[in-house]
Amino acid sequence: MSSDAAGVLVIDKPGGWTSHDVVAKTRGLTRIRQIGHAGTLDPMATGVLVLCVGKATRLLEYLTGQPKSYRAEITLGITTNTYDAEGEVTKTRPVPMLTAEDVDQALAPFRGDILQVPPAYSAIKRDGVASYKRARRGEDVQLAPRPVTIYALDLLSFDGITVQVDVTCSAGTYVRSLAHDLGAALGCGAHLSGLRRTEVASFTLAQATTLEALAAAGDQWTQFLLPSDRAVAHLPAVVIPTNDVARLLHGGTVSGQAPQAEGPVRAYDSAGRLLAIVSYLPDRQAWKPLKVFLSPQD
Repeated sequence: MSSDAAGVLVIDKPGGWTSHDVVAKTRGLTRIRQIGHAGTLDPMATGVLVLCVGKATRLLEYLTGQPKSYRAEITLGITTNTYDAEGEVTKTRPVPMLTAEDVDQALAPFRGDILQVPPAYSAIKRDGVASYKRARRGEDVQLAPRPVTIYALDLLSFDGITVQVDVTCSAGTYVRSLAHDLGAALGCGAHLSGLRRTEVASFTLAQATTLEALAAAGDQWTQFLLPSDRAVAHLPAVVIPTNDVARLLHGGTVSGQAPQAEGPVRAYDSAGRLLAIVSYLPDRQAWKPLKVFLSPQD
């Protein structure tokens, strides 16, 4: 076991665990304190939870805003105060005779760029207080709609009561709200009865391991660790000339050609090592380091 291990762990989160529970358990199993996750999963949900370990935690800010994909189960006819199966039932209504085509037509307005009202039972803060705390106190919580993007929303099945969909959406999207809003659109109410996250950025269930497997591996847990730069694989990349590497690692700027798009860029040396995250200064035609990951002695 290496206390200076760094990289990405993809965990298949079990149901009933908070994302923080998974982080805490992983810290105990790896004996590494510096671990953070790239996006909360509700306790009821299972699936991809991306953890950055060691120095890779410095890359979390570039990962948390990436699109996420889910397989969701929505039950019609029952609404809850939390919009999912964990909450209290607030109303039951008969479900009309619907076809899969009816459901798909009801899903259509939710595709693309939309305004979504988050659930009252969410961590969104107003005046410094999480809205779920206000809701638990019986306050009438009214959250403002927020712009989100539903990149894909595919109906997989419908049995007359239960809807199963695949969703790919922007960060900040609440699938619980999507379920609730679908129920409202169909006139019978609904709640999210199951949720499994299948992908975060380029990380999928195929790369995920379980906490049980991590525990069984003991000191060999690093076999599940993916390279740190996988966390920023969505960013463009540039290779820094060998003669300029030391200067960059000391925090200096190095000359280079303008990238095709604005934003952070991965900077590598000729050996393929991630040196830094850099940004381009057009007025100086140079790369400026934002975060450096190697020392000049490495």
